[in-house]
Amino acid sequence: MIDILLPALGETIYMSGVATFLAVIIGFVLAVILILTAKDGLRQNLKVYSLLDVVINTLRSFPFIILMIVLFPVTKFLIGKSIGTTAAIIPLTIGAAPFVARLIESSLREVEKGVIEAAKSFGASDMQIIFKVMFVEALPSIISAITLTFITVIGFSAMAGAVGGGGLGDVAIKYGYYRFQSDTMMYTVLILIALVQVVQSFGDYLYKITKK
Repeated sequence: MIDILLPALGETIYMSGVATFLAVIIGFVLAVILILTAKDGLRQNLKVYSLLDVVINTLRSFPFIILMIVLFPVTKFLIGKSIGTTAAIIPLTIGAAPFVARLIESSLREVEKGVIEAAKSFGASDMQIIFKVMFVEALPSIISAITLTFITVIGFSAMAGAVGGGGLGDVAIKYGYYRFQSDTMMYTVLILIALVQVVQSFGDYLYKITKK
């Protein structure tokens, strides 16, 4: 049993970790563009904001399993195959990036206007305001957003197992469901719960450190 569950746990951590990392990078870029181009933003451009807003909302509206199936051709084009642990990273990233963008955008919006105006009065550039003022002020909230994203991606990765994504979800489907091994199903659920608890605890620890 352990020789099945341990590799599956490693696959889940690999998929979720890489996808979260990529989604945070993409999501942060999207969030910065949204903040810059929003109404009363540092570089207001409502056309760009509206277009990006629609794209993000459209991607967020897709159920993950449907998104994964829709992206099979894209995944195969990028890495040469549409199923497997590495292949699952593509839809996981695309599914999580819009979610991250909204969370980080919300975190940056929470920064007090007075702090931004003070930075402007000192002659700070737009990028300095974003990265040295807004990002620093919003860091605890952004860490919470990344923690939530990681946990969400772990859930997505379990669903990816239903369509050949590998990981604990694949084990739960293949052994727990199709072979009626209820103990295997229970172990995969317990491992996923423990993994989520570890991620949440570490995220809470980082939040407390940055909040001080």
